[in-house]
Amino acid sequence: MGLDFLSVLRGVFTFAVYVGFTGVLCVFFFLVAAVKFLVPVKAVQKRAGRVLDRIASGMWVACSVWTHRILGRVAYDIRGQADLHMGRWCLIVSNHQSWVDILVLIRVLAGRVPPYKFFIKKELLWLPLMGQCFWGLDFPVMKRYPKHVVEKHPHLKGQDLETTRKSCEKFRHTPVAVMNFMEGTRFTRHKHKKQNSPYRHLLKPRAGGMAMILYAMGDQLQDLVDITIAYPDGVPGLWKFFCGQTRRVRVDVRLRSIPEDLKDGRYFADQQGRDRFYQWLDQLWVQKDQTMGGLLSD
Repeated sequence: MGLDFLSVLRGVFTFAVYVGFTGVLCVFFFLVAAVKFLVPVKAVQKRAGRVLDRIASGMWVACSVWTHRILGRVAYDIRGQADLHMGRWCLIVSNHQSWVDILVLIRVLAGRVPPYKFFIKKELLWLPLMGQCFWGLDFPVMKRYPKHVVEKHPHLKGQDLETTRKSCEKFRHTPVAVMNFMEGTRFTRHKHKKQNSPYRHLLKPRAGGMAMILYAMGDQLQDLVDITIAYPDGVPGLWKFFCGQTRRVRVDVRLRSIPEDLKDGRYFADQQGRDRFYQWLDQLWVQKDQTMGGLLSD
């Protein structure tokens, strides 16, 4: 179904507002990032890092939330546990269907979790502008050597894990919220069929990234925030969302515990450790799949 003139106008205006406040905040962001880069004093760099977090996870998030409260027409139905705290380290996992998921997560979690962090590949630091943002926000770097490289250079075995762990040391005294879309890609029926996924509404979760996060930060992470997002009227694209065509979003938020025996890195050491991790992850995903079914059929 096509969009009417008023919907298109709403979409153009919403997009323009995003460009406007993002551009203004980027000016302040890069000025502070320049101070962090040019002044080699730890106290100054630490303070600059906190300001950058406030710009990204505070001011930008607040602007995004208010933009959709004013211009959007979405009715949010948020269910489940909601005992979240800004002062607690947490790992956020969510299903992934659309770029809209990110805006939904921002709306649901705004002011309820510490600054967001994403594990990124080292190569992303070289991207123009985005790489500087990742560096300024101290996004932890995830480095993995391919199996054939480790076989050729045995001395590299385990170094990637330690490199990732060291990149997280800076968060030992500063609460953060680590975000992870565990399916690794957006859900489509084609991908679901191609994977032969055992779950009705979800793709298979990828264990490697999750295992890396738990190994690097397991002793710091206090909460596992399990979020399930459902669109009862169909999964929207970002443009239709801006145009106000998404009327209902249902979100389930639950706090779950992280088993201690999954934080020791045994996933990378032996098959028994991997089997234990897969078992726990499957249980989590079975429950998530059931929750997703309830959100869609309610």
